[in-house]
Amino acid sequence: MKRLSRRKLILGAASVAGTSVMCPSASAWLFGSSDSDAKDIRGHIFRHDAPEKLWKWHIKARYQKQLQSKRTMCGICPNRCVLSPGDRSVCRSRVNMDGTLYSLTYGAPCAVHVDPVEKKPLYHFKPRTRAFSIAPTGCSFRCLNCQNWEISQARPEDVRHYDMFPEEVVRNALEADAQSVAYTYSEATTWFEYMLDTAKIARKAGLSNLYISNGYINPAPLNELCRYIDAANINLKSFSDSIYRKLNGGRLRPVLNTFETLNRKGIHFEMTNLVVPGYVDDPDMVRRMCHWIVKELGPDHPLHFLRFFPQYKLDRLAPTPVATLTQFRDIAMAEGIHYVYVGNVPGHPGNNTYCHNCGKLLIERLGYNIPVFDIVNGRCKFCNTVIPGVW
Repeated sequence: MKRLSRRKLILGAASVAGTSVMCPSASAWLFGSSDSDAKDIRGHIFRHDAPEKLWKWHIKARYQKQLQSKRTMCGICPNRCVLSPGDRSVCRSRVNMDGTLYSLTYGAPCAVHVDPVEKKPLYHFKPRTRAFSIAPTGCSFRCLNCQNWEISQARPEDVRHYDMFPEEVVRNALEADAQSVAYTYSEATTWFEYMLDTAKIARKAGLSNLYISNGYINPAPLNELCRYIDAANINLKSFSDSIYRKLNGGRLRPVLNTFETLNRKGIHFEMTNLVVPGYVDDPDMVRRMCHWIVKELGPDHPLHFLRFFPQYKLDRLAPTPVATLTQFRDIAMAEGIHYVYVGNVPGHPGNNTYCHNCGKLLIERLGYNIPVFDIVNGRCKFCNTVIPGVW
C-alpha cells in the first residue's frame, strides 16, 4: 500500500496548483446516460475547492481508470467521477493528484462510537451485541433529508478526525468488547480502501463486519467487499428513479443491483426505508416496492420503515405520521414480507419481532433494551420454525 506523507502531498499539490501554500481539491464530472443526465449533475461540480488542511496520510485509490490528459475516472460508485488534475470527486473524498487518484479519508474516521447492533438497524444479526462504529466524511448522494449532513456533506478537512489505521480499529473494537465493526453514519463506500483493509483484519480477529450504506456501489468493488462483510443494512430510499434523482441525487437501479448481489452471495442484509412526507409516502409505490422485494429477494429479509423528522434542507416538513408507518407495515406484510419493522417510534409494536408462522412475540424491544428473547438455536421457542437471521 502506498501512503503519502503530509510533506509529499503538499509538495505534489503545489506542483499541480502552481503554488507553495495549498493543495487544490477536486471537482467531479459525472457521465450520465443522456444529455439530460449531464444537465442534472452539473450542479455537483467541485473545481478549485482547495482544502485548507491535509491529513497525515493518503493512499492511492482503487478502481481508478487512467484517461487522457492525466484525467482519471473513479470506478467505486455509479457516479463514475471523471477528474482532471486538482479535481475532487462528488463525495469530496478523492482527489486527482497529477494524474493519480488518491483517497483523502484513509485512517481518519470523523466519528467513532460503540453502539448496540440494533441501532444500525440490524434486528436479525447477533442481537444484544455491540458494534464498534466508525464513519468518514462524504457521501455519493445529496439527500435533501440527510440525517447526518454535518459529516456526510462535509469535506475531510472540514471536521475533526481520529488517527486510526485498520489495526487500531480492530484493537479498539476488541478492547470495547464489541463483536463487530460497523462502517456507518455517513457513506461507507466513500472510503472503500480503508473499509476493505479494516474488514480483512477484523475478520481474522473474529469480528464481524457490518456494511451500512446507501447501496450505491459498482459491481466489481461490491463483489470484492462481499468476501469480508457479514451483514449489511442498505437504505432503499424509494422505489422511483425520479424521486431518487430529486430527493437523493442518485439512481434506483444500481441500488437494486446491490440488493440482488448481496442476496446471491448469501450475505445477511436488512432494508431501510425512511418515509419522507411528500416524497416517499405513496402507498402504491410502497406496494410495488414490496412486491419487487418478495419476487426478487424473497420474503425473509427484514424491512424497516423509519419515521422522518425535519432535518437539513427539509427542515420545514412535518414528521411522518405514525399512522402512515403502520399502514406501510401492513402493506408490506400483506405483500408477503415476513419481518417488517417500524423505527423511530418508541413503544410501537412494530419494533418487536413476531414469528412469521405462529405469530408469537419472540423479541421485545424497548429502545435498545431487549427484555424478551424467545429464539432458541435460531428457531421459534413456541413452534420450532426457523427464524431467518444470524442469532
